[in-house]
Amino acid sequence: MGLSVISAPEQEPITLALAKLEAGVDADITAFDSLFQSYWIPTAREQAEHRTGRALVTQTLRHTRDCFPGCAVRLPRPALQSVEHVKYIDPNGALQTLDPSRYQVVTDELLGWVLPAYGEAWPSVRAQPGAVQIQYVAGYGTPEQVPVSIKHWMLMAVATWFKQHEAVVTGTIVAELPRDFFAALLDPHSVEWL
Repeated sequence: MGLSVISAPEQEPITLALAKLEAGVDADITAFDSLFQSYWIPTAREQAEHRTGRALVTQTLRHTRDCFPGCAVRLPRPALQSVEHVKYIDPNGALQTLDPSRYQVVTDELLGWVLPAYGEAWPSVRAQPGAVQIQYVAGYGTPEQVPVSIKHWMLMAVATWFKQHEAVVTGTIVAELPRDFFAALLDPHSVEWL
C-alpha cells in the first residue's frame, strides 16, 4: 500500500503574517519570509498531517494497493471529500478505470471508504504491486476550517524553528515544555489507521 500527494494544498493552514507574529518577527522585516513560506510553514503542516494521520487543507491524494480487499477500501488521511477515480490493472496488464456506478463512496464517517455498489464485486486484478489506484480529494477544506489547536501546534513549531536554526544547542540551559503543553495539541485530532 502507498499514499502519494497528487496535488498539494493551494494554501497553508497558517499565514505568513501569523507565523511571523508568533515567532516575534516584525511584520516589516522580510529577510526570513522565504524560509517561513518555503520551509517552516509547509514542514509544520506536513508534520501535523503525519502526526494526526489527517489531510488538513483540501488536497488530492492517490492510494495504491496490490489488490482489492474482500470488501471495502479504507482511505487514509481523512476527511474524505470525494473520489476522482478508481483504476486497476486487469489480468491482461491493461490499466482500466472502474465505472463509478460499480462502487459507492462513504464520506460521512471519520475514515472514508470505497466499496462495491450493491450487487457488484471488485474486478479481478493482475498480481503486481500497485495494481489498484484510488485517487481522491481529502482534507478539512479551507484553512479556516482546520481546527485551531492544530494551527496553534503549527505556530509553535514554526516559532521554534525560527528561534533555533540548528539541531544542537551549546552553551545554554535548555528545557523542553511538558508534552501536554505542546505535542498534545494534536492528540484530539489523531486518527487510528489500520
